[in-house]
Amino acid sequence: MANQPKFIPFEHLDKIGEIAVYYGFAPMKSPAISKADLDAAKGLLDGDYIDDETESHGRLPLHAEEKISIIRAYHSENMHALPQPVMLYYKDPCRNSKRSHYHRYADLEILGASGPIAEAALIQTGRAMLAAEGYENTMVEINSIGDHDSIVRFVKELTAYYRKNINDMTPECRQLFKTDPFELLSSHDDSCRELNAGAPRAMDFLSETSRRHLEEILEYLETLEIPYRINNGLIGNRKYCTETVFSIVNADDSQKGSQHILAVGARYNGLSKRLNMKRDIQGVGLSLLIKENKSGLRKPLTKLKRPIASFIQLGLESKLLSLQVIEALRQVKIPLYVSLAKDRLGAQVSSIEKYHTPYIIVMGKKEAVDRTVIVRRTDTHSQDIVPLSDLPKYMKKIEDQYFKK
Repeated sequence: MANQPKFIPFEHLDKIGEIAVYYGFAPMKSPAISKADLDAAKGLLDGDYIDDETESHGRLPLHAEEKISIIRAYHSENMHALPQPVMLYYKDPCRNSKRSHYHRYADLEILGASGPIAEAALIQTGRAMLAAEGYENTMVEINSIGDHDSIVRFVKELTAYYRKNINDMTPECRQLFKTDPFELLSSHDDSCRELNAGAPRAMDFLSETSRRHLEEILEYLETLEIPYRINNGLIGNRKYCTETVFSIVNADDSQKGSQHILAVGARYNGLSKRLNMKRDIQGVGLSLLIKENKSGLRKPLTKLKRPIASFIQLGLESKLLSLQVIEALRQVKIPLYVSLAKDRLGAQVSSIEKYHTPYIIVMGKKEAVDRTVIVRRTDTHSQDIVPLSDLPKYMKKIEDQYFKK
């Protein structure tokens, strides 16, 4: 194992994307948005499709055709045969033959993961990338519209509420309501805000599964000490978005009366099924919307250090802390092989054993409570118990010794 090369070659990677790789994302060439993707989006969204770069009435810039092209690439490139979930980093936005570009900085996508750690990983990675660009004081706004049954119940109550108050609506509000109740609910128009203040909340109609999904995401945010707030007006398009919708905003703008949206994310479970694809896939993505502030972060990278350790976590408590472990080691340039979306020990071991790392870092329930990890050598099975606070220094020393052999 000591004869393994120190570096791994990469394509489609830049310096800012190195952060994503530390969290387990693989850099990929962005898929092109074909005419078929555009037609599928138009057919799916009917009158909701917007064929320009301007998002009306404050709607989040979540483009269905982007997700359709990503799902199509997943199927056509047989990504279902890879260890799941598939975590992808696109340094360039999905390409559209009709338009030169979308207003995107980079995209992170996780396909094949239904658990809340997927959203947590996207948010943690996105905030780290934003911090590198100079946005160090960020917070998360989040909402949930739930699964299909949750959405049906919510839309029914929301429609009834607006009809009851239709006489109090301005002509602008009535037009939005006629288009889609979600359009009115997410409007930033002053004439609609008072009406929306008393509107039903999507979270009040969540199924038990959807409610627990959101609660666990919030547990991750609290464990990671990521500031957040529930935004009931944060609504995706109900025809392809499901469960969570979230954004990362610049908290430094709060004193100005409005907050600049730096990134937007949403789940799109079931989208492939609605497109009549053979394989159903769980999907969730985050798009960074910023302009690059530091041009050096777009410098291409062709190789990164090979991880000398794999990370295994057992139990909810350790899973909640797992992203902290990755971030602490990223700060000192120690990469890991991880399988965060898997819960069972066997599934995690089978996912990472092909890498044959000389060390394994294990965090179980006891270690999570004690704020420690077990660092085990795979050849001798000797091990040390290391406090989390000492882990970066400990692993840095091990890495230096290993590559000196």
